[in-house]
Amino acid sequence: MVMAVILALLAIGSVLFHALSPWWWTPIASNWRAIDGTMLATFWITGFAFCAVVLFMAYCVFRFRHTDESHASYEPENRRLENWLATGTAIGVAAILAPGLIVWHRFVAPPIGTPSVEVIGQQWQWSFRLPGADGRLGAADARFVTAFNPIGLSPNDPAGKDDLLVLGDDLHLPLGAPVRFLLRSIDVVHDFYVPQFRAKMDLMPGTLTSFWFTPTQTGTFEILCAGFCGVGHPQMRGFVVVESPELYETWRRTQKTIAELTVARAAMASPGQRRP
Repeated sequence: MVMAVILALLAIGSVLFHALSPWWWTPIASNWRAIDGTMLATFWITGFAFCAVVLFMAYCVFRFRHTDESHASYEPENRRLENWLATGTAIGVAAILAPGLIVWHRFVAPPIGTPSVEVIGQQWQWSFRLPGADGRLGAADARFVTAFNPIGLSPNDPAGKDDLLVLGDDLHLPLGAPVRFLLRSIDVVHDFYVPQFRAKMDLMPGTLTSFWFTPTQTGTFEILCAGFCGVGHPQMRGFVVVESPELYETWRRTQKTIAELTVARAAMASPGQRRP
């Protein structure tokens, strides 16, 4: 009897904690409300299944409690019950997976013509590369990384010379404009995560991953690394600043191209520029 009451209180308490909890998602600042809807559907399905199972256990504990007059009957198989359980489980799993797969397909398939921004993860900072005047990013690979080429830009691709490089600083984006993020790691596994954008994606060494979104709110949003990447992992943070298109263009004009940064580094490293 006591165990049945405990099980029932567990189910009821879990529902009340979920409904009354002050902890919830951050306010959304992108176009991905469908992700919130998918997560809510998962909560409803798994919550219903949890309550159904726990309350059924409470009923069984109470209904079939031991008495001197009760006798157990051995029933090794029940085809009807097994069919019901298999069918219900299959429907529940499909209801959880189908919306997620649909949203995921949209999440990684940007509209045609969406501009790209490259996100580079390395222990322990975020860097960004934007297309230059030619509108496209030059090729890059981790094997090209050197002290003078920290993001591994291909020396054989002239298209990268006019790319804009933001090293360890804030990334700015225009409000209301879709953007495709290309994510690349040059050392270990990282994970790019901005809660307000509902944007989360692993950065795998040797693999280019991507997603897209449209910022819908101005403000400064923190970038977190959601994959443990070493002792400096807690400090691997950055910021995305979403602002009006006019302010974004002003910021963009202040950024240095790869060619300008290469010349500046070469000048600093030349013997004539060194201090005695």
